[in-house]
Amino acid sequence: MSHQLFGRKSLKGVVIFLSLLLVSSSFSEGGRTPLRVKNGIVTSASKLASEVGVEALKAGGNAVDAAVATAFALAVTWPSAGNIGGGGFMVYHGDDGHATTFDFREKAPLASTERMYLGLDGNVVANSNHIGALAVGVPGTVAGLWKAHQELGSLPWADLVAPAVKLARDGIPINYSLYTGFARSKTRFDQYPSSAAKFFKADGSLYELGETWRQPDLAHTLELIQNNGADGFYKGENAERLAGFMADIGGIITEEDLLKYKPQEREPIRGTYRGYDILSMPPPSSGGVALVEMLNILEGFDLAGMGHNSADYLHVLTETMRRAYADRAEHLGDPDFNEGMPLQRLMDKDYAETLRASIDMDKASESSPADFAQIYESEETTHFSIVDKEGNMVSMTYTLEFGYGSGIVVAGGGYLLNNEMGDFNAVPGVTTARGLIGTAPNLVEPEKRPLSSMTPTIVAKDGKPVFTAGSPGGKTIINTTMQVILNVIDHEMNIAESVEAGRIHHQWLPDVTSMEAGGLSPDTVRLYEEKGHRVTERGGQGAAMAVYHDRENGLFEGAADSRRGDGAAIGY
Repeated sequence: MSHQLFGRKSLKGVVIFLSLLLVSSSFSEGGRTPLRVKNGIVTSASKLASEVGVEALKAGGNAVDAAVATAFALAVTWPSAGNIGGGGFMVYHGDDGHATTFDFREKAPLASTERMYLGLDGNVVANSNHIGALAVGVPGTVAGLWKAHQELGSLPWADLVAPAVKLARDGIPINYSLYTGFARSKTRFDQYPSSAAKFFKADGSLYELGETWRQPDLAHTLELIQNNGADGFYKGENAERLAGFMADIGGIITEEDLLKYKPQEREPIRGTYRGYDILSMPPPSSGGVALVEMLNILEGFDLAGMGHNSADYLHVLTETMRRAYADRAEHLGDPDFNEGMPLQRLMDKDYAETLRASIDMDKASESSPADFAQIYESEETTHFSIVDKEGNMVSMTYTLEFGYGSGIVVAGGGYLLNNEMGDFNAVPGVTTARGLIGTAPNLVEPEKRPLSSMTPTIVAKDGKPVFTAGSPGGKTIINTTMQVILNVIDHEMNIAESVEAGRIHHQWLPDVTSMEAGGLSPDTVRLYEEKGHRVTERGGQGAAMAVYHDRENGLFEGAADSRRGDGAAIGY
């Protein structure tokens, strides 16, 4: 069965598109000057994927259509995090005021148990919650994209998947990001013949820069999805293949797991900050609740008067992060398994006032190892943002967990599987200074979704979306998203400046603040440390992708973070 590219009457448009002739589009690869266009923008970690999304917009599609097309293209062009074997979250806000979210987070298989990763000594065996077949959760991406399209899409589904099919079948050039990613992961991929066959040449050698990389098995799986919608992944040929492959390598995902998987449309988390409306993901994402809690605390400080990234400003941010991440660890999990989570209390302005009063401007608080430790969460996620010509916006974050997920490619299917089961608390009831907390809300349970930090967010005013914020980065995601929002609202930066500005991260435990190397002056760091904060340097934090609606000038602005990847903001 063949399909035209976005309804065109010949394959000529496909050829032109795949030749990357971007003369009809404007694009920016990151920096402090945003892309400015009249009709719509897609910002993602891959130029090719952004261009696919823009083609959907040009064909008359809306922001959700472009999100579907972009997400499938990322599964081909950005395999470290773009996926059909993982999961994530989408936030939508229409120019008409309608807002909703789609939760397609992975689920624990039906055969999962609370202590499935533990040996007789009560400890996790060989990091099995992160590595190997038992670390794979039931994928949600295809089901989530299908549901969002059924609810809000306008172009034919098959046309939106078609570019990804062609990219996989005809091949893409090996760029530096792909080359280095494959090289770094060679040991992992070599453990599975199906993974080695996908990422390396027949003799086991690496593809060189500029060579064409083809993914025929992935093209076939995408074609099943193109022709059959979500059923092309969760039923029939692919379901049989995935379940059989899992059984062969010691996994526990079955055809029944796939058949029972359902994404959830959920009401957004809603908050306010200095006259703006904040709309973000509810649990099982912890991002929206923690973001609103932090913004509520910070609303009581004159952040603009403190100055961007001054010592006092960073101190206030750190103390706010510390408190919100402690609440995150104690209270949040999958809402379908945890009745009575105190979401409204955590996001209450009066509660924020109490927390704000506990902040000493001259002295850092202490995070006690006796309190709740934080589970590890990989930073290898991807985020993209979209605005269409009507002003509708999508903010979407999805992932495989680690870079390239489990490293396991389904034999004959051509796609990577996630290792998201590592986001559950693996050791019930055990807390150590560097270990995992065993609180009940995020323990392993069949069909439960693990807690996540993904924080796709849209900021609105007077019922209309103004800008998006979101990023990859594991636990740092929430803080990166918050700092982008503060940069726009408090510090009046344009969307590109807000994305590029230096960032910090504190997550309660370990009790240390990470700062981007070279991002702050030594004098600022010294004054900050004098308040009792412990500091460590890191490379770039996150990779925010954002769009902004400049209603005054009738323009859309876009920014792709220069910190990571082959990203681009592309519009027309």
